Amino acid sequence: MKTLSNPDPISNSSNKGVVTNAMLLMVVAMMFIPMMDVFSKILSTSHAVSPVMITFIRFLGQAVLLFFVIWMTRGLAAIKGNFIGINLLRGMLVGAAVSMFFIAIKYLPLADAIAIFFVEPLIVLFLSSLFLGEKVGWRRNAAAIVGFGGALLIIQPTYAVFGVKALLPLVTACLFAIYLILSRKIGQRDHPLTMQFWSGVGGVAICIVFLLIGNMSGLEDFSFTLPSSQLAIIYLLAIILIATLGHLLIIIAFSKAEASILAPFQYLEIVTMTIAGYLVFGDFPSPIKWLGIAIIVGSGLYIFMRERNNDSQPQLDEVV
Repeated sequence: MKTLSNPDPISNSSNKGVVTNAMLLMVVAMMFIPMMDVFSKILSTSHAVSPVMITFIRFLGQAVLLFFVIWMTRGLAAIKGNFIGINLLRGMLVGAAVSMFFIAIKYLPLADAIAIFFVEPLIVLFLSSLFLGEKVGWRRNAAAIVGFGGALLIIQPTYAVFGVKALLPLVTACLFAIYLILSRKIGQRDHPLTMQFWSGVGGVAICIVFLLIGNMSGLEDFSFTLPSSQLAIIYLLAIILIATLGHLLIIIAFSKAEASILAPFQYLEIVTMTIAGYLVFGDFPSPIKWLGIAIIVGSGLYIFMRERNNDSQPQLDEVV
């Protein structure tokens, strides 16, 4: 059933392609962000750098890099922004989320960890309706559920995955979903560069807390460990660049389109993660995993085509 609804301020703007562009930004981000996880797994398993230390360096590098970018392009006054407190909270949330996920992929196969994490788009759909008042039609919900089913086909979880460490990607999913909702809430009233700078500061803050906990408790994954080789430093620099650019694209996308529209596109990350797992670690997907990949891509393309049409013809909005 279709019904008349309040005009969408995004869809009815003078830029008719704004939602389409937001979806394209999400696709690009999902294509290269998984390489950050690949480098993190290599660092934690082969170079003895703890996952929390990797996260700390990642956010410290992001904050420093964006400070100079903002200074050179927009002036020091632009660093303050309008929502320092919320952006610091966003940073602490995503810092904790990345720390938990980097610990998870140290022990779990990449594809298993990312699949467990992908309850997150479903959480985003729920939270966007609950806190943002976005209308989530049955087609968007169905696309997210179908995409999650495709993720399960790729993983085929085993009993070993459901140990204590398997809960870490679930924690990551909850924290990252809240981070995205906050990003959507303030994304149209603060500059993306400013948002990401303060997110970097918040990420550094929470990682310092984690490192102090590691120092007092002796937890290996929370320990203060520095890279001991030139290759490890290169991996860390790559993580900083990938994370900064990738999440900047995500922030821009969520400032231009509803969270419930963009959520299914995050499933593309599992496609690129599976490919990276094969190329780097030799984990070749089985036929049923390729079927899962096809389902995920299909659900994303369905949302893309539907919302692209709505972007140019925004008279009606689906509310069932």
